[in-house]
Amino acid sequence: MTTTIQIVEPTLESYSGHCHSLVSSFCLATGDRQIRLWAGKGAENFNFGPGVTVHPYFSRRFRLFQSLFLFRRLLREPFPLFIPTARHMDLALLNLAAGKQIARNRVFLYFHWVRETPDKLNSLRRVAERQPDLVILGTTASVVDVFRRCGFAHVSLLPYPPTQAQRPGASMSFRRLLYAGAARQDKGFRQVVDFVEFLAGKKEKIPVTVQVSADHYGKYDAATREDITRLRSTGYAPLELTAETLSPEGYAALFPGSICLQLYDRADFRDRVSGVTLDALAHGSPIVATAGSWMAKLIEPFGAGVAVEEPTPGNLHRAVTQIVDDYAGFRDRAFHAGQAQAQKSWDVLLEMIE
Repeated sequence: MTTTIQIVEPTLESYSGHCHSLVSSFCLATGDRQIRLWAGKGAENFNFGPGVTVHPYFSRRFRLFQSLFLFRRLLREPFPLFIPTARHMDLALLNLAAGKQIARNRVFLYFHWVRETPDKLNSLRRVAERQPDLVILGTTASVVDVFRRCGFAHVSLLPYPPTQAQRPGASMSFRRLLYAGAARQDKGFRQVVDFVEFLAGKKEKIPVTVQVSADHYGKYDAATREDITRLRSTGYAPLELTAETLSPEGYAALFPGSICLQLYDRADFRDRVSGVTLDALAHGSPIVATAGSWMAKLIEPFGAGVAVEEPTPGNLHRAVTQIVDDYAGFRDRAFHAGQAQAQKSWDVLLEMIE
């Protein structure tokens, strides 16, 4: 039985994003196996359990060089290597670091999405020729299809592991609108700010909580900084801003009683998984999503929220009103949708590792 697994997650710096919850979920599923986790320097105080050794190794500036040298080192060791949030660059660096063909079931890469461009697809085909025994895992069928079309031989579907949570109580009524996670343009942050301005103009009293924490490295782009300034100046009294990155417990406490606004870009998130979606559903939080996005396609079969064709303030107001008027029904259907995702996803990977 394999007793040690190497995990490389350079962007794990804080509780921001989905890296922490994803890695925590995997470590919990590995049982008594020993884990060596290579993460960002900000992870030095994280505790994932008694069998997990955390190496706070990566800095943002030198991450690519550090990855190359670390891959070269780890490939000389006899332990399986798992990259939970794999990117195209990881494939190139692994191929360069190995200098030869990597053996089957030595390296496992978990891809959450792939941007299909001609250059990227050609690059994937070249790596598939040189490294046919890399094990590729994808969160969705379309991600898996990309790698299979590019010639990778060992490709499997591994649904994004859902958050485990207790069913919300029958007395849990609507408390607030919620934007959770890092403030980013591709996640509809600007549309959320537009909506808060709309609510302020209508003199509404709907409580709104907006998490305005930055990305893994504490950075905002210029547009998001402007939107945060605009949000603060709305004067909307029931608005609560959460600027700091929350602990897992504090983050989870946001969802019960909430309606989660996930106005993610339709093109970028057509088949791209969001951990926030699964977190919301696990806590029975209905979702308002952009039609055609992965989030919308997840909630629509269950009636676990409302998909809007365009996230204009008027459309959002109608969607929120519809959910508030039947919050108990939407809440229960959201929780049911979350439970439907609660597969033993990690079993697919752990069986391969064994």
